[in-house]
Order: sequence, then C-alpha cells, then structure tokens
Amino acid sequence: MKISKFSTLALLGALLVNTSCEKDLLEKVDPNAPSTEQFWKTQDDALRAMIAAYSRQQIFSNYSLYWHFATEGRSDESFTNTPDTGLNQYLVFRQVNTSDQRSQFMWNDMYSIIFRCNQVLANVPRIQMDENLKKRTLAEALYLRSMVYYDLGLLFGNIPLVITVFDANTRVSQVTQNEVYAQILKDLAAAKPDLPLAKDYSAADKGRATRGAAAALMGKVYMQQKQWALASAQFAEVINSNQYALVPNFEDNFTEANENNSESIYEVQFSGVNKSFDQDIPGGTEGNERAQFFGPPGIGFTDVEVRRWVFDEFTDKTTTGGVDPRRDATVFSAVGTPTLYGKAFVGPAGLNIAPNRILWRKYQNDRTRNFEDFFSGINIRLIRYADVLLMQAEAMNEQNQVPAAVALINQVRTRVQLVPLNAADFNQTTLRTQLRHERVTELAGEGMRWSDLVRYGLFETPAGLNELKARDADFNNFVYPRNALLPIPQTDIDVDRNLKQNPGF
Repeated sequence: MKISKFSTLALLGALLVNTSCEKDLLEKVDPNAPSTEQFWKTQDDALRAMIAAYSRQQIFSNYSLYWHFATEGRSDESFTNTPDTGLNQYLVFRQVNTSDQRSQFMWNDMYSIIFRCNQVLANVPRIQMDENLKKRTLAEALYLRSMVYYDLGLLFGNIPLVITVFDANTRVSQVTQNEVYAQILKDLAAAKPDLPLAKDYSAADKGRATRGAAAALMGKVYMQQKQWALASAQFAEVINSNQYALVPNFEDNFTEANENNSESIYEVQFSGVNKSFDQDIPGGTEGNERAQFFGPPGIGFTDVEVRRWVFDEFTDKTTTGGVDPRRDATVFSAVGTPTLYGKAFVGPAGLNIAPNRILWRKYQNDRTRNFEDFFSGINIRLIRYADVLLMQAEAMNEQNQVPAAVALINQVRTRVQLVPLNAADFNQTTLRTQLRHERVTELAGEGMRWSDLVRYGLFETPAGLNELKARDADFNNFVYPRNALLPIPQTDIDVDRNLKQNPGF
C-alpha cells in the first residue's frame, strides 16, 4: 500500500466540506470551519481517514528522518561529524535545550498520528458499512496508535496517554512507561482478531497492519518489560503462522524493488514519485529523507556515520570461508565497496572519501542511481521476520532453552551461508553475549539498537556505561537518567503545567 495523499482528503480528520457549485453561495460551508458533520458518513470516508493516519508516518519528523536520528544516530553504532550544532549536540548527548526541534517535532507529529487514529476509533463505529471492513479499519487504528505509543514511550518515558479525540483544550494524565505498555498490550489484544493475515491482503493493500504485526509488536513490548514467556508466546504465533520467511537475498530488505516481501512484517510505505516539499497535503512528497542525510560525502549530508566496531563485528565466515555478506550490504567501506554511486570510494577522480571511514549503506539508493535526494522511495522496515527470530531466541535463552534458541539463530545465519552455531558450545550466559553479536550483524543501522540497549540495561550501571564508552566515545557525555530519554517539549509543559519534565532537563 504505497499510501497516496491523492486519496487522503481527510488528512486532518474531518475537514471535508461541501463546495458544490450547485448550491447557493449562502448555503456553502465555511472552508475555514472544519466540521465532522460533513464527513464520517460513508465507508469511503472511513477508509480515507485510515489512509490519512498511515500517511502521517511519512513526514520527516517521524519515520522519514527524525526517528532514525533518535534511535540510530544516538546509539553506539553511530557517531556524527555534522556541522549542524543543534543536531550535533542532540546526537552526542549534550543537548541542553528543551525546545530542540527534533524532539519537539517528533513529539508533535507522533501525537498527530494518534489524533487521527483516535478520530477513526471514535467515528467509524457509527458509519453504516461492511461490518468486516469496519472491524478491520478499527483494528488498524489500534495497531498504528500502539506502534506510535511504543516509540513515544521508549524515547520519552512518562507521557500523556490520549485514547479519545482531543483538542487544544484537552488535558490528560501523564502516565508511566509501564502504563503506556499496558495500554498498547490491551489495544493490540483487541486488534489482533480483526486484523487479516498477511496473505489476505491484496497487492494494493500491502503495508497495512496485519495480525502478525500486532503479535510481533506485543512481543516487543513484553521484551522491553523482560516478560520472556509472554514475549515468546507472541513470537511463536508469528513464526507458526507460516506467513513469513527470510528472503534468500539479505539486501532485498533495503531496496525499493523488493518491498513488502515475505520477510516484511511491518514497514512504512514511501514513494519518490512526488518531488515537492509539501509534506501533508494531497500530492505532497511521500519520499523518505534518511538516504539524503545518511548518504556519503559528495552524495548526501553524512550526518550519521558508522562506528568502526560495527564493521569489525562481521568476523563470522561463510561455509566457504568468505566474508559475512551482510557487512557490505550494511555499510560502505573502502575495503568492501570500493565503488559506490558509480564512483570510486577513494581518490580525486572519485568521491575521495578517507579510506578509514565507514558509512551507512542500508536504505541508500546506490544500487539503482548515482545520486540521493530528499525523496527516496525505499520503505522503512520497522519489523521484519529476522528480528522476530532473534528476539524469540533471546526470549527462549532467558528461559534457559539454549538449544531451541540456537536453532533460531541458525536460521538467520544460514540465510547468509554462515557456519551454524553448535548448541553444545553455549550456556545461557555465553549465548546471551552471542545473541548481542547476532543482532548487530543482522540489524545494525535499522533503528533497533536503542531499544536493545535499553533492554540490556546498559544505561543504568557504571559497568554498562563503561561498555558503551569503550565502543562509542560519545557515551562519555552520557548521564543517567538524563540522557536515557528525550526532553518533553517545553511548549507542551508551558501549556500544561501538570506535565513533569524528564530528569535532568
């Protein structure tokens, strides 16, 4: 479902007005006075409103760009040399301004998705329409709201939990991260029965929420709470559904030509067709901006680069003694990708990049063109099957089911022809370390690392921080609990004095 804004006339919820030239001018609705009475009438209204909620994922402050800065750029996998002072401070844990635009815009625009989902949940039940489609639409809204609340809770901690339609005068309680998780689990449990399996969507509807996506997200929430058995049950549901499979070619998870494939559980849909900077209007851009901001010098802005330890993590050999093929699909390097975007990595005739630099390749367009811009059409994969297999392995290992966990890891390793692990070589402790390695080599650069670091508890102890500092010098600036969360925007605190700022800001 490449979500098109041409079909999102309900972009701000219920803003449709009747401007038919058949009516007398005096009978026209004021276009500056939005009215729900003019909308929420038909099945088509319900479907367009849901597309409007999905489309908001595409905006730069959400999954197009800022989410990547928050989850990947601040992790120990990455570092920055950006000349943008505000972004630099944000990425190296020296942010002191609670009005920083990255936190504020992401907060505002994630809540705008929640607002649109709440409108669907409040208004669609009264529409006369196909009952099964109505149930599916409501379930999609619950899933999308849950996904956004997962990221808000992860990144901001204690947040306002809004589950009804709200306006500028609405005030709701600020709840704990665990209360946010509880609401997510409740909503996803309600949504799952009414969400289709992946196979039940037509090609035109690919990208909508599925039952597998809901189960996988429930599993992720339980993982962050270290409720291993409950997480494992959700991942088993995904695995046993027979809806998903690892694609033979690892790179197919990061290209435009192979989107919504058998490994995709949930991905944000992007398109590079419309090249305008209008963000949230019919016909506006639907491209993602990550490729431009993460792109190599001479091609992109290179605001986020790769720590050398990530490159060095790819030590495993294939069954024929070769390099793990995921390395050169994940990063650019003078060693593994001497030519990129049709030019040499080093040398004055090429891009002339210093040979020791390591740069992100995932989600870049170098395979199909010699440039980047702000309109990449590559979908961002938020949940894929390999991640579920590795999370299930982690959940099972934490329950001391080592052989079963190793078998799951080997599925991921075998896809890239790596030598399988021998369960007899591991106990629970050593496999825990191995799993952390496996998640880096499979998932580096995809935005999963921040939630992993939170789950591992590395922010909370001197030993954990020392481990991070050894890999990433930026963590010398990290102070717990201040830098474990982003600041709640000062604009919201100024409006609602009951909101409490996160520690240290």
